[in-house]
Amino acid sequence: MDLINAALSAIKTIRVQDILDIVIIAIMIFAFFSWFKTRASRFVLIGIILLGGVYIAARFLQLYLTTIVLQSFFAIVLFVLVVIFQEDLRNLFEKLALLGNLRKKVRPLSPLEKASEIITHTVANLAKKKIGALIVLQGEDRLDRHLNGGTALDGLLSEPLLESIFDPYSEGHDGAVLIKGDRVKMFGCHLPLSSNTAKYGTIGLRHTAALGLAERSDALCIVVSEETGNISVAHQNNLTKINNASVLHNELDNFYAREIPAKKRHPAITWLKENSKEKIISLILACLLWFAFGYQKEIVRRNFIIPIEYRNVPLHWHIDEPRLTEVKVILQGPQQAFYLLDERFLKLSLDLSTVSKTKQEIILSKDMVNVPSNLSITEIKPEKIYIYATRLIAGTFPLKIVTNNSLPKNLILQKISAVPSKIDILYDSRINPQKIKIETEPIDLKKISSASTIDTKIVLPTGAYFPEGKPTTTRVMISVRNKAR
Repeated sequence: MDLINAALSAIKTIRVQDILDIVIIAIMIFAFFSWFKTRASRFVLIGIILLGGVYIAARFLQLYLTTIVLQSFFAIVLFVLVVIFQEDLRNLFEKLALLGNLRKKVRPLSPLEKASEIITHTVANLAKKKIGALIVLQGEDRLDRHLNGGTALDGLLSEPLLESIFDPYSEGHDGAVLIKGDRVKMFGCHLPLSSNTAKYGTIGLRHTAALGLAERSDALCIVVSEETGNISVAHQNNLTKINNASVLHNELDNFYAREIPAKKRHPAITWLKENSKEKIISLILACLLWFAFGYQKEIVRRNFIIPIEYRNVPLHWHIDEPRLTEVKVILQGPQQAFYLLDERFLKLSLDLSTVSKTKQEIILSKDMVNVPSNLSITEIKPEKIYIYATRLIAGTFPLKIVTNNSLPKNLILQKISAVPSKIDILYDSRINPQKIKIETEPIDLKKISSASTIDTKIVLPTGAYFPEGKPTTTRVMISVRNKAR
């Protein structure tokens, strides 16, 4: 009863994010089912899934020892899976890599499209080798009364199968192969001969037989000439020579589309009807996993120390030091929400675009902190802070080049200048502009041996600042000459 109540409580609190979470996991489970169900190692996977079910039940029933043992087992299960399924995983990753290289979505071939591909490739190979062949594709008409002899086969269509039947050393190579859909029904069959071959001139026995069946049914007959290697198609009382494999492929596609039209069905209905058992099991397992690991009704609280970001400071204002750089926030929410929380992205943003006086009180609100939607802020400490700002004045001042030491004895200083020679700054309105001196970092003349150009930093006095985007360096050009001249 407690389990049912817990399930009902979880359903009531489910969110859109939780539904998406379950759907993604269900798709992943279904993909694994589809991949492993045809492999011998699937029984190992089934065993691991059963142990996973036991572990989930143990968590619900609070079986301490069972939970601890299985947790230890699952800690190494990844290495076990890599060893057991190494071949399967390699094939899976190879297929994923191939899918990633495709620029467009490729629709899987239907059985009839695969049959068309197989027949086209086989006929082209037989024609290249000049091996005679007669292939009959059955339409809607029954062909029993038109066929003589032959051997029943009912095998899946494939290139090796067709090539082996038409091998010159095979007993049935002189007869016709009957194909219905993607199955080879018979081989070594004899067809009725046509009496209307005059308009085609001299044609062989295979061509006459193909035309004879085409006159009596809606079947399509493909003939490969043993003498010339030419390909011909007999259909609807006509015998037509095929120039290349591409034309033959089109003829086959048209035949299948006309004689055996595919049933039109909405793609969503088709997808739901395919592998419905595996889809249901995958969805159930995803729900159980979410209920065991994703859903937790306990609400916990945690404290975080996060940085303060000062944004949009007006151009002519400066935030004085010292200023508060961190605050304490208390977050609450489900335990799993904290597992996904990256503390590095937590910060409190202060928008200072409205600063208009030297001392301003700012109340810290919850909307200033960026937190995930599944967590909430219960408290911010301190609740308010004071911002001390200075109004700045724009001004332009000459740049003084500072040097130390002297040039080598063999050199005479001709000229020293800087570009730019005047600097735009913002300075504290309480400072007397006549006392503001802007200088370069000292340049050691002792190291100068010829005319030089040096990039050096600009040194500002206390209370002066560079406008945003302005360079903080200058280029100093020193011109010298030798005393001997």
